[in-house]
Amino acid sequence: MESDLTLPLALLGGAVVAGVLVHGWWQARRARPPQAPRPPRSEGTPRDAAASRLPGERAEPRGSAADAALPDTQPWEDMPTAAPAAGQRVIEPLLLEPVAPEALGEDLSAALAAARTGPAAEPAQLDALIDAMATLAVSPPVSGDAAIAHLPPSRRAGSKPFRIEGLNAQTGGYEALRPGQRYSELQAGVQLANRKGALNEIEYSEFVQKVQDYCDALGAIPDFPDMLEVVARARELDAFAGDHDAQLAVHLRARRSPWSVASIQQHAARHGFVAGLLPGRLVMPGREDGAPPLLVLSFDSQAALADTPAQASVRDVTLSFDVPQSPAGASGDEPFRAWQAAAQALSLGMDADVVDDRGLPIDAAGFAAIGADLGRLYDALASRDLAAGSPAARRLFS
Repeated sequence: MESDLTLPLALLGGAVVAGVLVHGWWQARRARPPQAPRPPRSEGTPRDAAASRLPGERAEPRGSAADAALPDTQPWEDMPTAAPAAGQRVIEPLLLEPVAPEALGEDLSAALAAARTGPAAEPAQLDALIDAMATLAVSPPVSGDAAIAHLPPSRRAGSKPFRIEGLNAQTGGYEALRPGQRYSELQAGVQLANRKGALNEIEYSEFVQKVQDYCDALGAIPDFPDMLEVVARARELDAFAGDHDAQLAVHLRARRSPWSVASIQQHAARHGFVAGLLPGRLVMPGREDGAPPLLVLSFDSQAALADTPAQASVRDVTLSFDVPQSPAGASGDEPFRAWQAAAQALSLGMDADVVDDRGLPIDAAGFAAIGADLGRLYDALASRDLAAGSPAARRLFS
């Protein structure tokens, strides 16, 4: 009889113990003070003025619109941080004669002030110089709301951006499509070239197909330029861009002990550099929001991400600026002077040699020759109505 009751009594005892434990846990949970709600995570990110997202393509930026918004230019953060892309022309700079640190600080401040002054760049718009244009006839005028609602979900043809603008029936000028407006005509344009190369037949066909579908949905009639003519123009423009694309870059190499990442950041911050969006990238912001950075200071990204100080030692950093992306300024050499002065200032503070890609320092005469060569490059770009830093130039060299 006792053996018959042993198992049921054991099970009953176990159930009672489990019930006591669950009750105790529940009472403790009720007695625990409520947790304060966690603050929402900020959606903002450090601004890398370019935006830099060096654009991307043949060379950066940043600038700085989200890819989901399908911008007409590449984010500046896509621009190279150290070595230029294949096929780019690189001017190898030289080291200036040493000057007193206090005088150098004044020179750098003046150079940066000059490089950051001047009118802000206009927003990029379709330009017959660098876009293949198609007219989209609409009758009667179409509302901006309808024109926007039927836009293609992706406004890219291969590696080339395209955009659609409207002729405002009230102002008589072309503009980006806006709700609440009426447009008597539309135009679509695809970029002929960028740093990824010239527009090809496949990309142009993709552009035509997407615009044709857009016209069918909107009831518009497109008039496309001939494919062979467009591709020929694209190749010619790409050849010009390839011959007039340049980035200036110097290396700062530690003379004695290597630098820590914190030391690099500290020295750079004294001269106006801020953290970029990519590890191992510090930028000196341009003068207007959304513009590519004026200067870029880059080093090994693995060192920037290292958890231990021993792995975070750096002996080489690169200081660069993108020539076609940077306005020449009133005197025609402000970015060059700012880059040159920053190289000297950083080399003095960090006890570094300034060398070219081959590790060779050069003298002030060499720097003067580089400045003259750069002036001819600026003149060639301006003669093609693609002045360095202009909206068209930033789109072409992106």
